[in-house]
Amino acid sequence: MPLAATLEKPPEKPAVSAAWSSQTILWKRRWTDRLFSFAIERPESFRFRSGEFVMIGLPSEISGGKPVLRAYSIASPAWSDELEFYSIQVPEGPLTSRLARLEAGDQVLLGRKPTGTLVLDALTGGQRLYLIASGTGLAPWLSVLRDPDTWSRFDEVIVTHTVREAADLAYRRFLEQEIYEDPLVGDLAAGRLRYYPTVTRQPFETSGRITDRIDTGALFADLALPGFDPAVDRAMLCGSTDMIRDVAARLEAAGLREGSNAAPADYVLERAFVG
Repeated sequence: MPLAATLEKPPEKPAVSAAWSSQTILWKRRWTDRLFSFAIERPESFRFRSGEFVMIGLPSEISGGKPVLRAYSIASPAWSDELEFYSIQVPEGPLTSRLARLEAGDQVLLGRKPTGTLVLDALTGGQRLYLIASGTGLAPWLSVLRDPDTWSRFDEVIVTHTVREAADLAYRRFLEQEIYEDPLVGDLAAGRLRYYPTVTRQPFETSGRITDRIDTGALFADLALPGFDPAVDRAMLCGSTDMIRDVAARLEAAGLREGSNAAPADYVLERAFVG
């Protein structure tokens, strides 16, 4: 039962810190028994670039202990009045198992300094943008897709999302339908966004790992596109360590080079999430 439901009045916010602040959960959505999304209040002073991540956490369950904090990509765009996050519940995880039990009205800790390389500033100009994700690595693409700057910089955007089972394709309805109803980017995305889900552990119309579909050419055949071309293609990678490393190797083999905030180039990955 959520903590807020057990008290006659909302719990007091923890003391303010120079590193984080306490914010209220506005809503929460369960996708499966392991996957969930939630949004929190956005402080007026909090500014970020679409695609960045920030530390999210909870006070330690041990009195006097340090807060439990983890890096979370922000799924909402930079212009949004709320901060949205997409999470997997890790069994016995010190943070996610507790986050999964919270509901609207409860408090979480928000870091004060968003950062990251999954931003448009780290890419040079191109015509086609690949947003390649596995699992909850989809989160930053939900931010990037809702940023009008994305559509002013690229003619076409391809989102690939690899998961174990079809039920894990969270945000599928958004990517197939709801984004086109967005008052800010809906018209911009029409005819230019292509969503390419793949499933690895059950039959699906596009089955297998994204790396396998790259290697066999199935990805490009399905989309009626040539292979990766450094002259026109740019890419962002987020998800499991293995997926990121494997896809990055294929991009490098095709002639694309890794970029950063300091030296923009052809593709980027978030090294804070890669072991």
